[in-house]
Amino acid sequence: MRTLLTRHGLTELAETAALAASELVAGAYRFTPDREMMLRVRWHFDALRIVLYDQHPAHPTPQAAEKCRDRRSRSMWLLAAAVDEHGGDWGLTPALTLDGGTKSWALLHR
Repeated sequence: MRTLLTRHGLTELAETAALAASELVAGAYRFTPDREMMLRVRWHFDALRIVLYDQHPAHPTPQAAEKCRDRRSRSMWLLAAAVDEHGGDWGLTPALTLDGGTKSWALLHR
């Protein structure tokens, strides 16, 4: 992450982006171990967008899904603090697939 951002002139975001990516991957692994995930990094509209898709199984009820989302969100306190330092945002949302999954993301501004 650091090398990629340095090559593209975004050195000032490198440390926070590396931390954000690490937290997104760690969270996905914590809640969906031994499953595949996909990490995307994109500079778009003057912001760095880091998006992670995982294969977290769908929950049987909306209440169970919300409980899981809340638990997962609370575990992302370090990501929240780091992103806030750059006036950014982060979040979790269900991935739009039949098998479930989660899309988690961080948005960092220069």
